[in-house]
Amino acid sequence: MTNTRKADNLLLGIVLIIIAGAMLASHDAMTKSLALGYPVTLIIWVRYTVQSVLLPLLFLPKMGKRLLHTYRPVLQLLRGISLLGVSLLLITGLRFIPLAEATAVIFLAPVFVTLLSALLLRETVVQSQWLAVGLGLLGVGLIVRPGGALFSWPILLPLAAAICFAIYQLLTRMLAGKDHPATSNFYSGLIGSLLLAPVALLQLDELQQMSTPTLGMLLALGAIAMTAHMLLTLAFRYASAVVLAPFTYVQIISAVVVGWLAFDQLPDVWALLGVLIIMAGGAWSGWQQMKRSAS
Repeated sequence: MTNTRKADNLLLGIVLIIIAGAMLASHDAMTKSLALGYPVTLIIWVRYTVQSVLLPLLFLPKMGKRLLHTYRPVLQLLRGISLLGVSLLLITGLRFIPLAEATAVIFLAPVFVTLLSALLLRETVVQSQWLAVGLGLLGVGLIVRPGGALFSWPILLPLAAAICFAIYQLLTRMLAGKDHPATSNFYSGLIGSLLLAPVALLQLDELQQMSTPTLGMLLALGAIAMTAHMLLTLAFRYASAVVLAPFTYVQIISAVVVGWLAFDQLPDVWALLGVLIIMAGGAWSGWQQMKRSAS
């Protein structure tokens, strides 16, 4: 592969992950808007059910039974449960917390991945990674500072969601090379849909009360989330996680912009500084890993 081809692939990977981040920020804004008026469990159930229907329609013709085959069913179950935990905790938190700040707190997941990797997987954590951990915690401390508007119990919801997301990422890492990404995405949607079905089916009357545009927005959530996650998967085919890691933080910038446009909510100076520190810590860690990979 020529240097030009490599550069083109890197650029394509970066563009894909930026688009995916913008789509996920828009998805979260739509979810926040719906959660202010409808049950969180119903919203998440519809989103996962749509994903569970669309993925087979798109991938069964090409993959056949391979889409349904998993080598690690227990890990897929745990991965689906952890992602469901992320959705329930984050969307409930979005009822009380501005989009930008909640998104920034979710991006503490790499911090928790580092901690869990050191404690549970006994992986070696280098100094630059510990620096990123410290910066991430400092950033959240500024967002959730004593006396600040977010210094209350709802901030625990996105914090707990970040822990669930870290577990989800570790399980995804363990599944890498075992199951096809489409298979993992299918089962994550199916598991969430099945687990929520007993509660959501009791709330179906809420769907009848929705206007056509609102119902359309609800159904679109599954398609947007599935497309964004598939774009993320494609991005990592063209560029390494080390290269792409700093660009994942574009989602926070997108969340700031979307939160301002949709809800007229902007972080205050201290919270904005905290957001920037979290992004800087993640970018620093990614840059250091890139240097080590190149050496």
